[in-house]
Amino acid sequence: MFFFISKLRAKIINLLCRGNFFSLMVRTLKHIVWIGCFLGFSAITFTSQAKPTFWQSLTSPIDGLSESIGGYSNGCIIGAKPLNNNSEHYQILRMQNNRYYGHPELIRYIEDFTNRVNMKSLGWVLIGDMSMPGGGRFDSGHASHQSGLDVDIWLQLPKSPWHEEKLKHPTPLSLVNDDNRTIIKEKWQKSIYDLIKIAASDERVARIFVNPAIKKQLCIDATLFGENDRTWLRNVRPWHYHQYHMHIRLNCPVGEPDCQNQAPIPAGDGCGNELESWFNPKEKSTNENQTDDKQNKTPAIPERCELIRQHFSE
Repeated sequence: MFFFISKLRAKIINLLCRGNFFSLMVRTLKHIVWIGCFLGFSAITFTSQAKPTFWQSLTSPIDGLSESIGGYSNGCIIGAKPLNNNSEHYQILRMQNNRYYGHPELIRYIEDFTNRVNMKSLGWVLIGDMSMPGGGRFDSGHASHQSGLDVDIWLQLPKSPWHEEKLKHPTPLSLVNDDNRTIIKEKWQKSIYDLIKIAASDERVARIFVNPAIKKQLCIDATLFGENDRTWLRNVRPWHYHQYHMHIRLNCPVGEPDCQNQAPIPAGDGCGNELESWFNPKEKSTNENQTDDKQNKTPAIPERCELIRQHFSE
């Protein structure tokens, strides 16, 4: 989403400052116009930089027994654990952003998942954003990833590990055409199909968000490959963006009553009319709860998260 917003901002600035936009202006106003363009650029630049949230000020996890509190898009986490950065199966992207923390259940899931990927010799798994040390809200980029149960996995499988600079500043690889209806065939690989299938086949998974075009291709390939068991496809949900990564979300761990699960996924593999509705703007559903899409109104955070915030703000 960050890349989408940046491109949109650039287009707005370009429209503001193109000479032909002001071609009907008299020559004596040209200097004023260009000053206005500069001020417009500055306003767009600075207003797009949202104020960091309290949760971004936490540099280490909150002490206590590990527990996810609240929902995926409105919560926090006590006792988060950092993902081990010394693995032979995966690499962590953009560690400088300090978003590689999660519930111990998520840590175990990532380790199990990447181990299964390695056993199939698919390549190195690239780990994107998880949660911040205390979970909570980001100033930009995500509405979810707040309770330590979400992780982004990039849809690339390099055969050799990336060097440090590339990990700090990775280049996303979109698998979807500009029409947002079909995948880019030369970039789609069987290994990506296998990667998503492995991720979705774990009973701990609540949902996996991918671009609708990617979900459609998974449905096509499952039929092509003669898959007898298509139950894993049910966990793969179409959602906006997600053209270069999949967003994995786990169910709430057992015994944590303050963790809020989402509503159950509808029955079926999700490859029929429900999926097709995403390619028809008049019918497209936006009822998938608590996703990466920004909410119009920010809800009050759970009481226990608020108590944590107050404690650290004193």
